[in-house]
Amino acid sequence: MDQEDRIALFLDYENLALGFRDHHGGHAFDFRPIADALAERGRVVARRAYADWSYFDEDRRMLTRNHVELIEIPQRMGASRKNAADIKMAVDAVELAFERDYISTFVICTGDSDFTPLVHKLRELNKRVIGVGVEKSTSALLPPACDEFLYYDRLEGVEIPPARAPRGRPTRQPTVEPRQVEQEPEPQPAEEPGRDVDRLAALVAQTVAGLQGSSGGEVTASRLKRTLLRKDPTFSESDYGFRTFGELLRHLATNNVVELAEGPAKGDPEVSLPEHGDREIAFGLLRSVVVELAGGDGAVALSGLKDQLRRARPDFGEQKLGYRSFLQFCKAATTAGAVHLRWSPEADDYLLTPEAP
Repeated sequence: MDQEDRIALFLDYENLALGFRDHHGGHAFDFRPIADALAERGRVVARRAYADWSYFDEDRRMLTRNHVELIEIPQRMGASRKNAADIKMAVDAVELAFERDYISTFVICTGDSDFTPLVHKLRELNKRVIGVGVEKSTSALLPPACDEFLYYDRLEGVEIPPARAPRGRPTRQPTVEPRQVEQEPEPQPAEEPGRDVDRLAALVAQTVAGLQGSSGGEVTASRLKRTLLRKDPTFSESDYGFRTFGELLRHLATNNVVELAEGPAKGDPEVSLPEHGDREIAFGLLRSVVVELAGGDGAVALSGLKDQLRRARPDFGEQKLGYRSFLQFCKAATTAGAVHLRWSPEADDYLLTPEAP
């Protein structure tokens, strides 16, 4: 545990929340995806958000539930109020960098280029800096200054309102709307969310992929368990019928969700995602469905394609393979040569074909 990164999070709330709402049709901002992303990167020891909270009554409750300390910036006129929040946040971050040597990573949640000098100063103090911002409202100057930058819109768990309907249908597209409710029963068991093994397999695979992608090092069972607990402090393998976490991992390894290898310590195996097996089978399934729907030289829209795969294989789920979204899975299939994926402005959607044009 001593080798884990200690993280301090500073949230320029007006910039992030309003930026997301302005560019995504007024959709509500949710802090949880940020918390989950940081859980894969270390232990968050400080969470602070800065705003005039009289403008964010509902948001204040949501942040409080996520144990974020709310820093009140009294209302002033125009730019002076905005500058007051920026200055207070920058001063607090630098002060914490000097006073808490054990904090190794600072997360600056904003898209404002005014925070670029703060990022430079923190890195000068040998701190790792992760930026988080809304893609369309983030200054181009900020991401290159950070050690890592996460676009909030792309985080797992962020719900983006569906895009407008395609203006034309130049390609053959599967009809799935009438059966969509039947094909997605997940939201129904609200009283026991996420307590089935299939969802657990998706959570574990997704977490292993996130840990491998963020650190590049080995993922041990103990590290994986700590990360799962950071994502959900109520997590317990006994809820799924397993006596120990090791028994759970052996079950998932038997079902080809993960692979286990000897770790640095006895009883603490290394956990990784399978390099072959179900992933190649899933790529083959995707290709066969695309070939069937596209016909001769046509293309298939990404929208609705996942439902077609589930009709052919009801247990299909990209998250069980370690992919955070169906789009990411299709991009991986393109890299593997199973299909070809491209964006079509005319269809306002991604299109898949069996071969590159």
